[in-house]
Amino acid sequence: MTTAFEQTPPSDYLTRLAASDLGRGYKAFVVREMGIQRGHTVLDLGCGPGADLRALAESVGPSGAVIGLDNDQEAVEHARQAVADLPTVDARTGDIHRLDLPDGSVDRTHTDRVLQHVADPSRVLMEVHRILAPTGCAVFAEPDWDTLVIDFPRPEVAVAYRRFITDRVVRNSRIGRQLPRLAEAVGLKVTRVVPVTAVFRDANEADKLLGFHRVTQRAVAAEYLTPAEADEWLGLLASAPFFAAMTLFVVVAGASTPIPSAQ
Repeated sequence: MTTAFEQTPPSDYLTRLAASDLGRGYKAFVVREMGIQRGHTVLDLGCGPGADLRALAESVGPSGAVIGLDNDQEAVEHARQAVADLPTVDARTGDIHRLDLPDGSVDRTHTDRVLQHVADPSRVLMEVHRILAPTGCAVFAEPDWDTLVIDFPRPEVAVAYRRFITDRVVRNSRIGRQLPRLAEAVGLKVTRVVPVTAVFRDANEADKLLGFHRVTQRAVAAEYLTPAEADEWLGLLASAPFFAAMTLFVVVAGASTPIPSAQ
């Protein structure tokens, strides 16, 4: 299977996305939706290498506080280095299913493509509800991989590729559409849902985010695609006029209702 696309996972995937036109656009939108004020305490759940921490720190000002939390120690170390000059930022390791924070102690919190990977999204949302201040706000930016569309002369091949992603690659592949229901089930009040659709006309730019070669290899191994289909797929994606699109859902919620009983 020969290909012009990247063959190994990039180590700087999250920083690369943050620096792209797509990343800068929707991340700035998310920060605006959070409505951060000076002096706020902001929690970045699944902060990774800290791509969003600096912008959050600028929003809270010198009297505020930003907490970045991730379960990946190496990513947290990168985050600490990235914001070493910002005394208001605390990057730490932890489990976002069990937040080591007092009830009602956070003014704003957010996730950025994190809930698609966690073991129990509802448990994370319960913790968000618990730690949010009564006037707090949570903004979740999460994809729905069923919205991934890629133009291809044989649509069934593109559908099989997408189905492999939703079935086998992403743990919570449809979290974007599920978030409003899951958030309200734990007591959060959803006030706004905004679809953000990314359109790609350059296959190599899309590959930086979607990893065509790596995913296609796995799809062949899992028998979602035949080797011949995979060669045709990668060859035409690289050589023909390219179009792909995918939607991320930005869900805005507040902690305005009591937490439901666990029983």
